[in-house]
Amino acid sequence: MAADTFPRQYARTRRLSLGEPRSITILAGGATVLFLRSRAGSDPVNCLWAVDLDVTATAERLVADPLALLADGDTELPVAERARRERMREQADGITSYATSADGDRVVFALGGRLYTAGTGKGEESPPIALASVDGAFDPRLSPNGTTVAYVAEGAVRLVPADGTHGDRLLLGEHPHDDQQNDDVTWGMPDFIAAEELNRFRGHWWSPDGSTLAVARVDSSAVQRWWIADPANPDRPPVAHRYPAAGTANADVSLWLVDADDGTRTEVMWDRDMLPYLVDVTWTAPGLVLVVMDRRQGRQQTLVVERTGPRAGHVSTVADHFDDAWVERSPGTPVLLADGRLLSAIDTYVGTVDIADEPEGTRALVIDVPAGELQAVTPSNLQVRRVVHADSSRVILVAGAARAVTGVDIPADPACTSVIWWPLASEGGDGGSPVIIAGSSADPGVHDATAAGDVVVVRSASVDRLRADHRIVRMLDGKAHEIATIANHAEVALVSPQPVFLRAGARGLPVAVLLPRTALADDLLLLPVLMDPYGGPHAQRVVAGRNAFATSQWLADQGFVVVVVDGRGTPGLGPVFEREVHGDLATPVLDDQITGLLRAAEQFPQMDLSRVAIRGWSFGGYLAALAVLRRPDVFHAAVVGAPVTDWRLYDTAYTERYLGDPNVQPDVYERSSLLADAAALVRPMMLIHGLADDNVVSAHTLRLSSALLAAGRPHEVLPLTGVTHMTPQEAVAENLLLLQVEFLRRALNYAVMPPSTMNSDPVE
Repeated sequence: MAADTFPRQYARTRRLSLGEPRSITILAGGATVLFLRSRAGSDPVNCLWAVDLDVTATAERLVADPLALLADGDTELPVAERARRERMREQADGITSYATSADGDRVVFALGGRLYTAGTGKGEESPPIALASVDGAFDPRLSPNGTTVAYVAEGAVRLVPADGTHGDRLLLGEHPHDDQQNDDVTWGMPDFIAAEELNRFRGHWWSPDGSTLAVARVDSSAVQRWWIADPANPDRPPVAHRYPAAGTANADVSLWLVDADDGTRTEVMWDRDMLPYLVDVTWTAPGLVLVVMDRRQGRQQTLVVERTGPRAGHVSTVADHFDDAWVERSPGTPVLLADGRLLSAIDTYVGTVDIADEPEGTRALVIDVPAGELQAVTPSNLQVRRVVHADSSRVILVAGAARAVTGVDIPADPACTSVIWWPLASEGGDGGSPVIIAGSSADPGVHDATAAGDVVVVRSASVDRLRADHRIVRMLDGKAHEIATIANHAEVALVSPQPVFLRAGARGLPVAVLLPRTALADDLLLLPVLMDPYGGPHAQRVVAGRNAFATSQWLADQGFVVVVVDGRGTPGLGPVFEREVHGDLATPVLDDQITGLLRAAEQFPQMDLSRVAIRGWSFGGYLAALAVLRRPDVFHAAVVGAPVTDWRLYDTAYTERYLGDPNVQPDVYERSSLLADAAALVRPMMLIHGLADDNVVSAHTLRLSSALLAAGRPHEVLPLTGVTHMTPQEAVAENLLLLQVEFLRRALNYAVMPPSTMNSDPVE
């Protein structure tokens, strides 16, 4: 058997993600924690596990094992479930999601288009049982009392008893008056834009009393139809795909209140013409809360729905936020508290704050009080990333800072995040001092959490940790007390990343530099440089976590100095920095890659600036192509993976957020397109694209290749048969790394091979 190598390990472990706890739920009362995890770092099958906190020995219990439940090996996924996993970038198999009853006593999940339910208690009296659902079932949700499961199959919402006593019944979706003949109408599912861009992956929600479901209806008939073909298998018909490209029609999304007993329904009435995006739906103690946005995403409203009476289905507005660029949403917000106050995350920047104190602005938590005023919860320069849990007395949030924050002891480093317990005052005033649960200045890293009540499950990753820690803590008397841990079975990477973190330019761009861990790193020999960015909005590459740089370190060990730069548009520094790409996705991000490159060269004289390559995937692929097309004086070769080459071919919500409507602002799209630059190519370029990609469709690469050919510009194209945007296939993922290195060596005329190039690298 061939010796293990990092490319093989990275592919086999699906980017080192297998074996790590995930999808964590703290059950009611805080006595038990549920989570998903496979048995080993190379095992792709997730099982459902539990840890009981009210016992002396907090041993893990196996609640459900897919291999036992699917003994016949039938794991074929429904088409809709495969699409959901693609939107969520789901790489694991087995149980990938689950839902519990309100009291946490029962859990439901789907496997291979079948439904299963189980008890979550400590005994063996309630093992998993199969439910009498129809084929193709997915996204099951238990009623709050645990007696009924709502699920989706073939675009319809169905109900089935949770005790498995008898079969299911249709609630919505197949009767003639429910659009039986229209395959473009679905119930209970998210539309493409909601799942791909708005972080909403579901389409039906139980009311707290279990009498009603809020159900999304999606009519995609106005959305243009594209076709995803399989050229390697011409006998297979192409698959129709409704894709809302920039400037074209979106799906029509509405929301309905549906009686769980008789199926009668009432439409929720908001101004869908003005605010067509249904961003979030949440049942709370005060009622059903919606978050909706306009198509430009410069306006966001928070609405409360009337459930009964003559105004059933009508809404009242509890918050209305505007932004000249776009309203930035922090996951977990807004939250309508039980006392009627609304907790929101808003951006404050130039014109609303003192620019000298907050040059990049602040993403702050605020409370909308009934009088219409905003009360700040968090201080200047703290950048709120996510609200984990909130009630009337406290908020648990994930936040970071690029500069010092008064009264909060966390790193002033955008590569780090912290978990903070923030007390709330009941009626204005000071609610008390915040508590750093994880990520103080003494423990820099990437910290995240799940929380309910006083129990918090913390995930902590850092450059020094071989794998992420998962700790369960309980908050008592204003302090975090560790009460248990959850084992992480993820494999340790066969490389030892040693990033050096820098800040570049007047804006303090985050930069990471990785050198070869061979004799070459100590020689005076000039080394070629490889830029390894993502570079696009809403995503960071320079983070204080070990595995974030595993691939970059392996590439460095092939004899490159690898440089990673987060330029304008990326999160962490503040809303001003993020909005610098508004109206131009090309110029700021490319300029910042050069700024970061030159800053790294100041500190590392072994960088050979006459041999600089760049690689990237998705937006990173776009950036790599942009670099060699527009700045061949700086960049000498590019590996361009799944790039957006013409923003008119990318989806509405993402593209129009940054570039506006192409029918109104065509010049903005021209500035950011690559096609007109094809004749300028004078450097080696390798284009890579999955032919089954339904997110960044392969037409992007094919059109750029066609333009390059028409201009007589040589280039390489690597089509990936049957591969989507994720490239989950093991052989593909492994060989893509090897082929990229081979191309870069040829393109840069670099023949020096470090001694341990393709072999396992000892872990320190």
